[in-house]
This record gives sequence, structure tokens and C-alpha cells, in this order.
Amino acid sequence: MRPLQQLIEAKRSMVSVGPEDTVFTALTLLAQFDIGALPVLEGNRLVGIFSERDYARKIVLKGKASKETPVREIMSEKVTCVTLKETVEECMALMTDKHIRHLPVLGADNQMLGILSIGDLVKETISHQKFTIDQLVHYIQN
Repeated sequence: MRPLQQLIEAKRSMVSVGPEDTVFTALTLLAQFDIGALPVLEGNRLVGIFSERDYARKIVLKGKASKETPVREIMSEKVTCVTLKETVEECMALMTDKHIRHLPVLGADNQMLGILSIGDLVKETISHQKFTIDQLVHYIQN
């Protein structure tokens, strides 16, 4: 399978919000880019993650207003992250173990490089398995 660096590079540029942005702004970005979570950055430093789940549980169910509430009030601050050293398999195992669907990837000096979703990792795994199957079929037929 491809290294995480290649998966991050293959994705479009990273979209993020700041902790003082409104939840409404974050929701607009989620809809615009058809994604389920946004890293929350102060400069280039990851300070949290905002997801659709955060919105549902911390805004809708508590009757707060998304246009008035800053992201910092509802973001998840304890974020599980990986570096470029991890493999796709290790990332999938971590996501399964921690029950998370989005995994920020950090580089040198904890610089935010991108975010991988469980969907990204499943697509990569399926692509790798298809390649292996195609190679085996070719070997058997020749």
C-alpha cells in the first residue's frame, strides 16, 4: 500500500477552521467540500477537531445557535493523531480501536499535514487488494 505521505498528497488541499470561527462557518465548509470533519488550527498548530457528530451532540441537542457559537466551545480537544511513519493498516486499527472516523496526520514539529478519513483508508485497502488479485489472476492464467 502507498505510504501516508502519498495519500495526503493525493487529496485536495486541506480545509480547516480556527477556534474563534462560528459553528455555522464550519458547517458551511463541511457542506461545501463534502467532508465530515475539519481540523481546528491556531496558525499551523492543531488545537482540536470539529465534526458533524460534535454539531449534532453539542449544538442541536443542547439548543445552541450555530451562528453565535464559536467552534472552540464544541470542538473535540483530545485528538488522536498519527505521523507519516504509520501505515494504512496501523491507522485503520487505531481508528477502529478509538471509534474515530477522522485522523489528522502531523509532520515535523507537529505541523498539520492533512486529515485522513476511514473512507480514504478503506479505498486504499480495496485498491491494493484489487491490484494483488489482478496480479494473481494474471499469474494463474499465464
